[in-house]
Amino acid sequence: MPELSLLTDRFSLTGRRALVTGASRGLGRAIAEALAQFGADVALVDREDSAEPAAAVRAAGHRAWQFTADLSVREELQRLIEQVDRDVGGIDILVNNAGIIRRAPAVDYPVADWDLVLRTNLDAVFLLCQHFGRRMVQRGRGKIINIASLLAFSGGINIPAYTASKSAVAGLTRAFANEWTGRGVQVNAIAPGYFDTENTRPLRENPGRQAEISARIPAGRWGDPRDLAGPVVFLASAASDYVSGHILVVDGGWMAR
Repeated sequence: MPELSLLTDRFSLTGRRALVTGASRGLGRAIAEALAQFGADVALVDREDSAEPAAAVRAAGHRAWQFTADLSVREELQRLIEQVDRDVGGIDILVNNAGIIRRAPAVDYPVADWDLVLRTNLDAVFLLCQHFGRRMVQRGRGKIINIASLLAFSGGINIPAYTASKSAVAGLTRAFANEWTGRGVQVNAIAPGYFDTENTRPLRENPGRQAEISARIPAGRWGDPRDLAGPVVFLASAASDYVSGHILVVDGGWMAR
């Protein structure tokens, strides 16, 4: 069936080079491994050691590069950009996954936490999109996937900086898409629901909040990081060439309830 073969070929990432931030664990690790399974070479960025996910990328038969950087520090971010340009070369797929969360009531929210969250979750996304997106536009081809959140659509509780940052990431995604889609670069975002990750551990360890959240998820479970594999591969591949400026919710049906 040549038609089916042609369709599956559009999901291939063979020959593509991807950059994934926050790649040492959780959603980022699952994303990096999924991209490799579909053929991409992957540059992994994290504040922590990413040896295990890099090994998984190599086990899939592809190149892996490891970079360590605190994306909240502007000087480290610039150093990272220079290292990637030197060691990896052109990036075809950028996945801005790295993010942090700090919890406190809005009336008492520390300004230092606000600054840290916004620098990590928003400023770094803008600067990485700008740098690597500029080169994608010059080549006339590229994919950018930003990781937003359900909280791009709602306010959350005790996380004003995180909510503000993820709402802004959704807006940036649309803004870049408006400028770059016609020049061959598709910019989209994924808004994960409640996933079993380190960021949600305080919620899962709170019996009341865990039960409250679980009761609203039609799928009957919290997300596993591997649930992002399909959506990420789709948005990274030629299969999504006519999709841009979209915020893809992956939430087990939460938003539908």
